[in-house]
Amino acid sequence: MTPAITPIGLLDSDQVKSVISAATLAPSTHNTQPWRFRCTPAGFELHADPERGLPVVDADQRELLLSCGAALFNLRTAIHALGAHPATTLLPRRDEPTLLAVVRPFAARRPDPRLVGLADAIPRRHTNRTPFETATIPASVVAELRHAAEIEQAWLPRLDAHQLELLRELVLKSHQAQLSNPEFLAEWRYWTGRDRRSRDGVPEYAAGAMPADDGGWILRDFGTRRSPRRGRIDEDDPLVVVIGSFGDTRLDRLRAGQAMQRVLLTATVAGLDASFISQPVEVSDVRGELRTLLGGGLWPQIVLRLGHGRPVPWTPRRSLDDVLLDEEPMSA
Repeated sequence: MTPAITPIGLLDSDQVKSVISAATLAPSTHNTQPWRFRCTPAGFELHADPERGLPVVDADQRELLLSCGAALFNLRTAIHALGAHPATTLLPRRDEPTLLAVVRPFAARRPDPRLVGLADAIPRRHTNRTPFETATIPASVVAELRHAAEIEQAWLPRLDAHQLELLRELVLKSHQAQLSNPEFLAEWRYWTGRDRRSRDGVPEYAAGAMPADDGGWILRDFGTRRSPRRGRIDEDDPLVVVIGSFGDTRLDRLRAGQAMQRVLLTATVAGLDASFISQPVEVSDVRGELRTLLGGGLWPQIVLRLGHGRPVPWTPRRSLDDVLLDEEPMSA
């Protein structure tokens, strides 16, 4: 049974439902959707859902925090688009580690057209694992993506051709390390290749591209439960970017997740598709090498591939029944 949804601040009950629904459209590793929400008369609480963590690929819950940060950005942006200011407090209570943020909508204001555009893009954004067409992405769009990361206190550094080639090698190295780990494979098989009735995980229809054998950017194939074997996809080089943070605390990761989602939505507004190249930030030793490759000042959090792919179906989302917590009084 879904907890009662009541007005919060300036938002009526239908608007409350709509902004939570928008939050749940954020991306997450293996589509685990590791978030839950509590609604109180004072505001929204965003909680991590540890039961949806990935103990092998994400032992320190870094990617869980990134995913929840992406959901938080959607929530904030959807509230802003309705004409309310989303006053946000991150990690508000030390004695409640699953509570990641409190968002209090108040103070009616004229929405920023740029944020309204990002809010409109929330239901259009989805991960696209198909080959990308050959097309040059304008420098002005790349600058917008970089600015989007910086607004959320993260950074999208410029990578030269040599750095990109070394990054390609790190992707292959980390991919092979994961394929050699039976625990990783078991966890991966649990969450992938699901049928259309499932509301989480990656379904068969969201599979990646067919394999090739020579070089290229390694992407996981989510279309078979046997092995994430699919390697190179037949495309010219897409735009590959790294989003990093100067620190690597829980707070830094939560902020990086918001930056990731702002970048993804900015890309969607610009007509770009995106997918994740997750392996080099999931294998600890390789992530350290990537940090060195970036100059040692940034902690790499996300690697994205951007371009123009063919239309693909959306991955499913859990119902509000599954993500809403019962109402409890919110601390001041």
